[in-house]
Amino acid sequence: MLRFLPLKLGRLYRCLKLLFVVGLFIVLLMNTHNLFTSFQKNELTDRRFIQLNKCPACFGTSWCRKFMNGQVTFESWGRLRFLDVFNVKNVYFAQYGEPREGTRRIVLKRLGSSQELADIDQKICKRATGRPRCDLIQAMYKTEFARLNGDVRLLTPEVVEGWSDLVHCPSQRLLDRIVRRYAETKDSGSFLLKNLKDTERMQLLMTLAFNPEPLVLQSFPSDEGWPFAKYLGACGRMVAVNYVGEELWSFFNAPWEKRVDLAKQLMDIAEQLTNNDFDFALYLLDVSFDNFAVGPRDGKVIVVDAENVVVADKRQIKQNKPENYDVWYESKFEECEKEACLSFSKDILCSRVTVDHNYYAICQNLLSRYATWRGSTGGLLHDPPPHIAKDGQLDSLLDECANPKKRYGRFQAGKELREYLTQLVGPAR
Repeated sequence: MLRFLPLKLGRLYRCLKLLFVVGLFIVLLMNTHNLFTSFQKNELTDRRFIQLNKCPACFGTSWCRKFMNGQVTFESWGRLRFLDVFNVKNVYFAQYGEPREGTRRIVLKRLGSSQELADIDQKICKRATGRPRCDLIQAMYKTEFARLNGDVRLLTPEVVEGWSDLVHCPSQRLLDRIVRRYAETKDSGSFLLKNLKDTERMQLLMTLAFNPEPLVLQSFPSDEGWPFAKYLGACGRMVAVNYVGEELWSFFNAPWEKRVDLAKQLMDIAEQLTNNDFDFALYLLDVSFDNFAVGPRDGKVIVVDAENVVVADKRQIKQNKPENYDVWYESKFEECEKEACLSFSKDILCSRVTVDHNYYAICQNLLSRYATWRGSTGGLLHDPPPHIAKDGQLDSLLDECANPKKRYGRFQAGKELREYLTQLVGPAR
């Protein structure tokens, strides 16, 4: 009887697949008129669609002229609104065109699901009026987002601490950096909050509280060598970032040499975000194969989802000297049945100078045998060539980096793993 089970499951799968195709065909027929309308209309010029009408309860306006001029257009399937039900993250591919430069691919993000955005509206209304619905624009001026309007000079830690991962433990130096590099104002370059317009302050604070990813990309820009996608601008609740390339997941079964190169870059990212000349440690709390992408031309690995990043100011930690600040902190390995799970304490990440979290996250969730994603196991460095497998050094370093057996073992294993991968990559990439 058991031998017939796979056959039955196969038939069931084919039936479900057929039903899905038929259902999709019926939906297409029922939406034929809307289908043609969608392809003819550029909804990115519609103020209500991009929710520009909700500003300053939005992410910015620096790219509105480009949107309104029709320079930004959805790619093919992105124009079909009935497919939004499958696009839970509200991430779209689009084309951006400059008259003299031609068009290029970009990524548009609403920075949250439709429900999360609706929840934000309700919270703003409830805080301002006590009701779930209200005039959102008027309500913004009665919330904490308007508290700093007027002649307030600085954005200070006590105002925004804990609002999001980015400012879980903010220093004045970090907040000055965020304000100085804020791209949604014409007068960027000053750390003085009073130089921003009232609406710009509210937009900055709402972004900081709801989804600080745009501020991470602006404060630690790719132009300075940080491994993040380039921030382009925003209009209403639509943010534009540079298209990097295919997700890291697409390279799970790439040739061995390619996977080694990608693994080496991932370990370099862990090192750069942990130890850099700026003395800011950026800890990645959400590490999975779909949060990284690979450039099609240069093969460079880039972080494409920077919402969950804790930034710790090492200079502040050394100055304030909290308890055990100079004791090396080892992240605790915790095997779980879910994909891309990590164990961490934000408070500890914010109070230690030397932390191995980024190496732990990269090794456990991406490189080692503990990494699982979409049903695949073994990590990015699965199935090494026979001579590498026989040597055993790679497996030993990956195991110690993910689940160390010795005290401070991950610190040493991370360093040796980077060196080992560098040797495997060779002098030329």
